Amino acid sequence: MPELSDLELQNLRHLIMGCDLCSAKLTEYASCATDTKIKDFFEKGADSAKKNKEELVKFLG
Repeated sequence: MPELSDLELQNLRHLIMGCDLCSAKLTEYASCATDTKIKDFFEKGADSAKKNKEELVKFLG
């Protein structure tokens, strides 16, 4: 894998932090939801954000 520039690393870190924030928010929304369809929707979104973060982290190592 080619070396990442400083700008690319900075952008990657921002994307990873964004995925973390999104996952945390969606998890919180899911915990507050009373409707099962809405709860499932938020949980799926949180899982997707976690998976995206995992894929992005692979570029760091």
